[in-house]
Amino acid sequence: MPGATENGNGGKISVALYLYKRLHELGVRGVHGVPGDFNLTILDLLPDADLYWVGNCNELNAAYAADGYARMKGMGALITTFGVGELSAVNGIAGAYSEHVPVCHIVGMPNISSQRNGLLLHHTLGNGDFNVYTNMSAHVSATTTTLTETAKAASEIDRVLKTCWMTARPVYIGLPTDVAMSLVDSSPLSKPLDLDLTKNDPETENAIVEEIMELMYKSSNTVIIADACASRHRVLNELHQLMDKTQLPTFVSPMGKGSVDETHPAFGGVYAGDVSREDVTKRIEAADLILFVGGLMSDFNSGGFTYRVERKRTVEFHSDHMKIRYSTYPQITMNGVLPLLLSKLDYSKIHSTPPPEISNTIPRRESLSNSTDITHAYFWPRMGQWLQPKDVVVTETGTANFGILEARFPKEVSHISQVLYGSIGYSVGALQGAALAVKEKFPDRRCILFVGDGSLQLSVQEIATMIRHNLKPIIFVINNKGYTIERMIHGMDAEYNDITSWQHTKLLEVLGAKEGQYKNHVVKTKEELEKLFTDKEFAKAGVIQLVELFMPMKDAPRALVKVGEITAKRNREGST
Repeated sequence: MPGATENGNGGKISVALYLYKRLHELGVRGVHGVPGDFNLTILDLLPDADLYWVGNCNELNAAYAADGYARMKGMGALITTFGVGELSAVNGIAGAYSEHVPVCHIVGMPNISSQRNGLLLHHTLGNGDFNVYTNMSAHVSATTTTLTETAKAASEIDRVLKTCWMTARPVYIGLPTDVAMSLVDSSPLSKPLDLDLTKNDPETENAIVEEIMELMYKSSNTVIIADACASRHRVLNELHQLMDKTQLPTFVSPMGKGSVDETHPAFGGVYAGDVSREDVTKRIEAADLILFVGGLMSDFNSGGFTYRVERKRTVEFHSDHMKIRYSTYPQITMNGVLPLLLSKLDYSKIHSTPPPEISNTIPRRESLSNSTDITHAYFWPRMGQWLQPKDVVVTETGTANFGILEARFPKEVSHISQVLYGSIGYSVGALQGAALAVKEKFPDRRCILFVGDGSLQLSVQEIATMIRHNLKPIIFVINNKGYTIERMIHGMDAEYNDITSWQHTKLLEVLGAKEGQYKNHVVKTKEELEKLFTDKEFAKAGVIQLVELFMPMKDAPRALVKVGEITAKRNREGST
């Protein structure tokens, strides 16, 4: 195929292959998406860059999967076709933008001549406007480009991919069919992309660090809160060094869960405002100084905006600015401040106090109860006891996202959720992407999904992709007869929160699993749950497994009940 290799072309390479080689450089191997007539020829070139085609059931799921893949590998990529394909993916891309996840969205487009002449092509709006879809994606992308000029294509690709990595947000690359196969100079590929962050102004950075140190030395009760952007913007190493060297009590937000080692003696639990455990709330509210790393104070992440993180006693570390009490420092990044702080602190002047005791203890009323029902209060601590180090845990918007807060993770557990954007069905696609990334890079890790029966119905097809790629996750389907998170907010017995009941234990076979390559489990009682959790073959995760877990319809995790009440109240505010 012309332009498919560099050999015989005088150091030339096709635009599409140039893009793929850069993606490979950034750690991408599996490329998600759905084939369409405007992207078919570029799909042929993937093997030439040592990439492979994943092939999803629809573009929305592909975007979710690229998101999950990126959270495990550092960057994800998907390819869709013009118009109908890219618009189907936009919801998933919007979630990645909201949650700071670097995903490269490549759109196969009609050729330049067709666009310039405004031809009435399929997949258009019939008005000759070929920019309308790009303009839509611009609102959920860190940057966009349509490669209309071959001479500028390589530099544009480099610019866009660097932006994706540096901002940890999605980018959009429109690739017309003719430009994709045009040849460009391959020599820039001999030099890796410069991914070094812009250095902070030294004088300002030093002044900020000096001020933070002074506040830390004066404080007799300092705590750390780790949030989502600590992991998204790659400061977890510095965060753990801060924990190790200071032993300051360290808490995580719901979005930050899994970002720090929960077996660390300084770990103090999950802080979500009034939704937190009482001992955690008291500890945060009593602190003289709060070091808040990578904060995203959305409603569900902050217990319905009930955080008690007052500015007068808070230092905020962000990817593009710093805040110290009432002062804001634009363009000063935590990626520069944290290493300098670690190097300059006099640790003998730091006053540390023990964190609250956090464990996976099942509440006494649950352990003594005669009921055989598996309640959320019982299940999540018990599940925390069952987890193994290095597990990858994916939780769905709803009961699972809130229930997981009651489980203390073993060492090096990764957690994937979508607390801020909260698109139901996200977790199934994200599991596929995460499990694929694990297969590529961390084959010894288990991937485990907790998804409600309602959310599953939105994106269940992606289990077929998992089966096709021989992925072996454990999928817990929480059968509680509908949309429990919605019931907690409004309409406990409303028909619109009901769903059609599925025969979940037939799904794996229907979606392509062969005999001997899958297992189903039905768990309705505590006794059956205990039997499953002590089953060594189940725990090995040697095949894909689905667990249908029955829970009472009106039962919900403690945190979800509180958030539901707060959300319902806010929704009513201002009504007449």
